[in-house]
Amino acid sequence: MILLNSMSGSDSKNSIDRTNSPNSPYGSVQTDGNSRAVSVCMLKGGVGKSTIAVNLARQLAAHEHDVLLIDLDPNGHASVGLGFDDQYHNTEETIGDVFFNDADPTSVVYDTSYEFDILPSSEDLEQVEREIVVGDVFQPSALLKREVVDPLLGDTYDYIVTDSPAYRSRLTDNALVATANLVLPLAPGNEAMAGLERTIERQISPLRQHMDVDVLSLVPNMLSGRIDQQTQDRQLLERLNSHDNLQDRIPNFARITDWEAVDAGDLKPSPGIRDRTSITKAYGERKPLLDYDPDCDQLQCFDELAHIVEAGEVVRHV
Repeated sequence: MILLNSMSGSDSKNSIDRTNSPNSPYGSVQTDGNSRAVSVCMLKGGVGKSTIAVNLARQLAAHEHDVLLIDLDPNGHASVGLGFDDQYHNTEETIGDVFFNDADPTSVVYDTSYEFDILPSSEDLEQVEREIVVGDVFQPSALLKREVVDPLLGDTYDYIVTDSPAYRSRLTDNALVATANLVLPLAPGNEAMAGLERTIERQISPLRQHMDVDVLSLVPNMLSGRIDQQTQDRQLLERLNSHDNLQDRIPNFARITDWEAVDAGDLKPSPGIRDRTSITKAYGERKPLLDYDPDCDQLQCFDELAHIVEAGEVVRHV
């Protein structure tokens, strides 16, 4: 059983902040005005974590925030996807030096040229992980918080987004401890909900014994099929939208409340982040989607995710 309601650490938000984003479906957005760190994570590969992390950071920057993207995935998809191949292959100075050698975190931070900064991954990140002292679930997992996030969040950056590995690791635990706010992507398939359950049981629940962890949003990603038939896309959306403990964390762009109207053909929505050629090509061109194709219809999804991070919760359209 999925029990997300026990993981929420956020209070209700009560202030209003207007935004100027051209892709925003909002006239206004609730926000508490606080800086916030968030991890994009899921204990399952192939769900589009890096794509979401990069484009979430970009949309937050488009809202005129100072944003840092931290790539903690040893595969380095987010780093390479933004053109930081050289930094990924160069292991002379990495986040390991920040963790273990008292290096200033800004020494391994770079300007992406897309209005946000990146602390890129590196080929030796798995070795860095092995060097993290073995201990209890909390203390070895506090390095990122102590050495990077706490010194930079609020003073230097309004928002910090981390891209985490797709497996349980000390790096993933570091991301969760440092941020305590999660965006969880899910892709259609037989293992979609199993990946969510693994993430909750193996990562989130153990950390909840030591700290508050809040799931800001569950994000159906990489959808392409019809939902008026029993496709895997529909199965994923039905399970998320019908689960009492999950509904408050489903973004508006993935929310379906009237399946009878969908089946009757009265509603023909295209919920979730949909597969688009522009998303794939943007990665190949080493650009965020906004800078590769500012007219792509999926930008409104990434923009809503940015609003969710700003507000600390999903804000339902009136």
